[in-house]
Amino acid sequence: MTERSRLFQRSSWRGVRHFWKRTRRIWTGLFMVAAIVLLAKLARDVQWHEVWQVLRDMPNTALLESACLVPVAYLTYTAFDLIGRTYTGHKLGTGTTMAVAFVSYTVNLNLGALVGGVGLRFRLYGKLGLRLSVISKILAMSIFTNWLGYLWLFGGLFALHQAPTAWQLSDTALQIAGAAMLIVAASYLALCAFSRRRRLRIGKHRVPLPSLRIALLQSVLSVLCWGAIAGILYLLFERQVSYTLVLAALLISSIAGALIHIPGGLGVLEAVFVAMLASEVSQAQVLGTLLAYRAVYYLAPLAIALLLYVMLEARLRRGGSRSQARAGKSTSAPG
Repeated sequence: MTERSRLFQRSSWRGVRHFWKRTRRIWTGLFMVAAIVLLAKLARDVQWHEVWQVLRDMPNTALLESACLVPVAYLTYTAFDLIGRTYTGHKLGTGTTMAVAFVSYTVNLNLGALVGGVGLRFRLYGKLGLRLSVISKILAMSIFTNWLGYLWLFGGLFALHQAPTAWQLSDTALQIAGAAMLIVAASYLALCAFSRRRRLRIGKHRVPLPSLRIALLQSVLSVLCWGAIAGILYLLFERQVSYTLVLAALLISSIAGALIHIPGGLGVLEAVFVAMLASEVSQAQVLGTLLAYRAVYYLAPLAIALLLYVMLEARLRRGGSRSQARAGKSTSAPG
């Protein structure tokens, strides 16, 4: 690459970042307004007695089958932080690392990324002795792993023409969009496999590339995680809706929730599923199923996560007290 090309690339990247910084609030505001309008329309049209009837009539087998996939989704997601441990080389134990990831992810789902995914990770890992730079890399690796699987799955859905027919997109448009997503994901694997510099330059930052083995593990775990979550919903819908349509709705609602920044994607998940599954099942069926999904995948694990968080905090306090006691004895010992 010539010096002129490098300068052009840098100036283009700066221009994109500058445009995003200046317009980010506008885009976020537009998304929020659109979400509020959809939610208001949805709330006005809902027949809540029918929704409660769907919940009452939901068979126990559907609840039990879906509940069996919940640990699969959480275990695969918490394993993202084990990838971060390998990537950064920190020495925390497997159980401790997965406990921090589980608490952070569960609170993230229910209360938002700033409280869970970011806030709790920095608090707990910091108290466990990790430097801020290491925690930042673990967080970045977890986020990237999550969205890497998103690219593989959504790219595959587009490439296989499995996107919802309500979008009314041509086969060519679907193939191009799917191919673009798959190319991005495959390019990451290629960089990890063949890059000689072993560093990826993003703006002013140089990011070390993991090995191909780690990149493949990221892809597999993330695809399994997204697939298990979609499986929970598919089973709660009692197989009345195709798995690919449920997966597509989940992926779209996830990106919409990430853009709008509503904790737990509250209302966004419901609006997307109602819109995309309207031709398959009734609105009451969709909302009743999503209430069961929130209970099974959000609230039940949150109760466990809060208990685990209290235990982690108590353990950290005991460790801090012992350290202070040892320090006090050493300073009071005769010279």
